[in-house]
Amino acid sequence: MKIKIINKSDNPLPAYSTVYSAGADLRAFLEKPAILKPMERKLISTGLFLELPDGYEAQIRPRSGMAAKHGVTVLNTPGTIDADYRGEVMIILINLSKDNFVVNNGDRIAQMVIARHERAQWAEVERLNESDRGEGGFGHTGKH
Repeated sequence: MKIKIINKSDNPLPAYSTVYSAGADLRAFLEKPAILKPMERKLISTGLFLELPDGYEAQIRPRSGMAAKHGVTVLNTPGTIDADYRGEVMIILINLSKDNFVVNNGDRIAQMVIARHERAQWAEVERLNESDRGEGGFGHTGKH
């Protein structure tokens, strides 16, 4: 699938790290380093603008290495970029650690997954069909 993209940054286009990677790495586009203090969140520029086909979205997800090693993650995850959005792809990072975290220009800060989606047509009813699970949720099964 080809997706139209404008890159106003000095970084390479989003790239898949391996042949089987679902997410393409996104990089920070910054004039100067951004410091994330503990429990601070910041909107980080990528310099990228997309034109997605109808019926697709771009999901913005954290990078597991940043989360595990530094406690830094994407705040609204997965973030959704809709097919009709033409603004810059921005990443909301949050530092959940006790230490400052520095984001430099070119750092890989998130990953983007392109996903097909359906648009629901709601059918309002008075009753839903029964199921084995019923209303059980939030740990109802007792399985770990």
